[in-house]
Amino acid sequence: MQTLTEWLAAGLDSNTCLSASGAAPLTYAGLRKLSAYVEQSLNAVGIGRNDRVALVLPNSAEMAASFVTVAACATSAPLNPAYRADEFEFYLNDLNAKALIVEAGSASPAIEVARKLGVSILVLHPTPSNGAGSFTLDTSARAALAPGHPGAALPDDVALVLHTSGTTSRPKIVPLTQRNVCASAKHIAASTRFTSTDRGLNVMPLFHIHGLIAGILAPLSQGGEVHCTGGFNALKFFAQMDEVKPTWYTAVPTMHQAILSRAANNKDVIARVPLRFIRSSSSSLPPQVLAELEARFHAPVIEAYGMTEAAHQMACNPLPPAQRKPGTVGIAAGPEVAIMDLDGNLLKAGDTGEIVIRGPNVTPGYENNDKANAEAFTHGWFRTGDQGIMDADGYISITGRLKEIINRGGEKISPREIDEILMDHPAVGQVVCFGIPHDKLGEEVGAAVVLREGTTATEKELRDYVATRVADFKVPRKILLLEEIPKGATGKLQRIGMAQKLGLA
Repeated sequence: MQTLTEWLAAGLDSNTCLSASGAAPLTYAGLRKLSAYVEQSLNAVGIGRNDRVALVLPNSAEMAASFVTVAACATSAPLNPAYRADEFEFYLNDLNAKALIVEAGSASPAIEVARKLGVSILVLHPTPSNGAGSFTLDTSARAALAPGHPGAALPDDVALVLHTSGTTSRPKIVPLTQRNVCASAKHIAASTRFTSTDRGLNVMPLFHIHGLIAGILAPLSQGGEVHCTGGFNALKFFAQMDEVKPTWYTAVPTMHQAILSRAANNKDVIARVPLRFIRSSSSSLPPQVLAELEARFHAPVIEAYGMTEAAHQMACNPLPPAQRKPGTVGIAAGPEVAIMDLDGNLLKAGDTGEIVIRGPNVTPGYENNDKANAEAFTHGWFRTGDQGIMDADGYISITGRLKEIINRGGEKISPREIDEILMDHPAVGQVVCFGIPHDKLGEEVGAAVVLREGTTATEKELRDYVATRVADFKVPRKILLLEEIPKGATGKLQRIGMAQKLGLA
């Protein structure tokens, strides 16, 4: 399957594909009917293949369904609904969006920005009685549009555009073709062994590659069901689990940690709803958290490695009975993965270098950015920007993000190494290490720590603890004890810019 239209044909007509609280289930037949309606509605107002349609919708079954159905005939461009007007103006301009889809009654600043830019506004009206995620589109507020290319998208048409996070530079546009997203969905389905009997509980945001591909496309590609929530809420998670009876869920490490903090009080729910597996991706899962998740849920936790430019998944720890290696992101799970030195030479097992990938899920290149493409692609390989090592069995360990490696007077320090040491301290519940600017050394090591409920520890005690495990130059010179660590829009802890956020720069 190389297009979403082919992919939509996968599920049995009568099987449920999307569900949500307060809505009838949406069957695969219903999703196919909705897709035909969306194609007809968009084509009728001049929107066709490769035309960008921005989606500014709350996390919901409607967001999942609009992403899939728009991407099948045009290009979906999901945006974070929490953006402010200036951000919407940047993204709608940068994307060259032809239309914006918002929900009826929305007060999003994106609407005024779209009017200002002459972007057509299409209003989505949910029809939950017809099935979770089903909707009609009011196209009366559209601008005059030149005719688009009608019909279903072709394999090399762009299905999805997202921006990189832009923590160190202007955000880059990542176009992902029909082939890319279908290949990635297939890769994830293979590594998770999805079948039509699986039901996922989606708590991931649907403006992010992790939620879109692993949370929605991959399970639906095998005819399974996804239950859509309004987003992650640790207070509601176990009630949702009890109601939905999922067989799996995927999340980022900070979500898993929040779930764990409430797991002891929900043993009855865990016993009633046995999970086939738990998946983690988007940032490194501390081995201690992985072990605790498995002990609490009595289910294997598989850590995967993904990025936007790879339409999400690149590597994944395999399910039992194959070996899982905590602390690694597993083996290549879709594209080819290798380790490369600065000169473009591939390295042997055990050598540290940059993780590189190539395969059918990898973006053809950043849009309108020759400089970024020249830096990112070498001899047909895409440079991930991650430093890592591959063992003799092919298991990949990420030693750090190259831009996040702390350079203290010429000594290179992997912040992840210090994270894992601090996580071993019994009082530490969450940690992120990062570089703090220093006038003589260039950078010093800093750490932000959230203590476990009911425990105490001082900054000196934690520094002394780290000092027993590593050389002195790696010991954080500043440890901040916080109630909560600032997170990015997708719930990830972001090292780059953390010193500025915490007033240490």
